[in-house]
Amino acid sequence: MSFFAVLFALLLEQLKPLPRDNRIHDALQGWVGWTGRSFDAGKPHHAWVVWTIAVVVPAFLTGGVFLAVRHYSLVLALVVNVAVLYLTLGFRQFSHYFTDIRDALERGDESAARNLLAEWRHLDASELPRTELLRHVIEHSLLAAHRHVFGVFFWFVVVSALGFGPAGAVLYRMAEFVSRYWAYRHRALDAPVNERLRDLVQHLFNLLDHVPARLTAFGFAVVGNFEEAVNGWRRDAGLWKHPNEGIILAAAAGAVGVQLGGSAPPGVTPDRSKTFVDGTEADSANAEGSTPGLPPQSGHLQSMVALVWRSVVLWMLLVALLTLANVIG
Repeated sequence: MSFFAVLFALLLEQLKPLPRDNRIHDALQGWVGWTGRSFDAGKPHHAWVVWTIAVVVPAFLTGGVFLAVRHYSLVLALVVNVAVLYLTLGFRQFSHYFTDIRDALERGDESAARNLLAEWRHLDASELPRTELLRHVIEHSLLAAHRHVFGVFFWFVVVSALGFGPAGAVLYRMAEFVSRYWAYRHRALDAPVNERLRDLVQHLFNLLDHVPARLTAFGFAVVGNFEEAVNGWRRDAGLWKHPNEGIILAAAAGAVGVQLGGSAPPGVTPDRSKTFVDGTEADSANAEGSTPGLPPQSGHLQSMVALVWRSVVLWMLLVALLTLANVIG
């Protein structure tokens, strides 16, 4: 059932993507904001209460609905799987920004591309040269593909195998959304945030993302230049502040042969490369703080799209084989 649920959800999302501003996203913002206002009184243990209510409760309820529906009909259970995956998994939840930026660059309108990147990632892109602009688009797109597709895919398959349907997909997406929400409130809105809550939600998401990040990097290596991807993984992952992100980006850079990372001015993307924290070079064999490879060009955008889609096909084939083996067995 997992294979067909993911397949139908991806097809449905391609045919009828969610609009950029949709009620689901607004409802999530309202839900996470309400949990913070209602259960966070600034104490360290309140951070656990907020995370549990904001993340675990929706996943638990989703699993309960799935079990209740499956008791009556396997077809309806498949419908529930597809519906939840449609809301949690897919490229079209972020690809409109990628497509609009790529189109702007093809028209030679770098100003529009910078504005779109700033709107998407809430960062100051006004001074980025073209090469740095392309690098940021590639890096953020790869991370978005991982978080909207591969991470959700992994947790859906694992938890579904345990019999709880799409609860894993909801758990991962809510954990990612909550970590991003509180980081955004602290950084971009400069709103008062319980530091324990901000750190806890990021730590728990990193734990949930530990295995999916490495599987995503492995998939990039298999469908790309395997040797260079593995070398980049081992050598360059430390260029980025967050280990899970570094592994994905370093492996993708090696798989395609593009230069990622770098020494952009501090404040441009403070939550990415270590070089962005204080403007100093990262501790790496590469003096420039970047991965080896060619400087980012427009053609690399299409190369990254192809890399991601080949990786999707790879994991879909593996799940299909596991499903077939389970049926035969």
